[in-house]
Amino acid sequence: MSEPGKNITFLFEALPSPPRHWLFYLWNFWPPFLGAGVRITNVAADLSSVELRLKLRWWNRNYIGTMFGGSIYSMCDPIHMVILIEQLGPGYIVRDKGAEIRFLKKCTTSATARFEIGSKAVAEIWNCPDEVQERKFTVQVKDEVGDVIAEVTKVLHIRRKSTTSA
Repeated sequence: MSEPGKNITFLFEALPSPPRHWLFYLWNFWPPFLGAGVRITNVAADLSSVELRLKLRWWNRNYIGTMFGGSIYSMCDPIHMVILIEQLGPGYIVRDKGAEIRFLKKCTTSATARFEIGSKAVAEIWNCPDEVQERKFTVQVKDEVGDVIAEVTKVLHIRRKSTTSA
């Protein structure tokens, strides 16, 4: 007699694993995104870009009825760092170092942001493997008609992992 659950395990092992970029959509269930009303709407197959949407809801309005700035920043906080981690690979450490957000216009509709780190930026980092680097990445957050409502600049600390062991 076979072990209970063995056949089920075999079935799951036989299934192909989903493409890595699909895992980003699971972030739609991450409590900070859920609480802010953020949704990931598109992820490039090569993990070079991610698009997000933030709908104005009763729970993410501020005192004057416009979109709460903290929700806008929640949408932007981890994305550049995660894209760069995925692009550089396991040989690098990438951490948030700082951020700046400039609110340019009130938002009373939905907001979207498209985060992108191109292959040129990744190649520049790879070409300086021994240096600790700080890079700035900026994203524009736009309302439904395409007007820029905020600009968020992230400063990332990037360094190659040590190859020597202590």
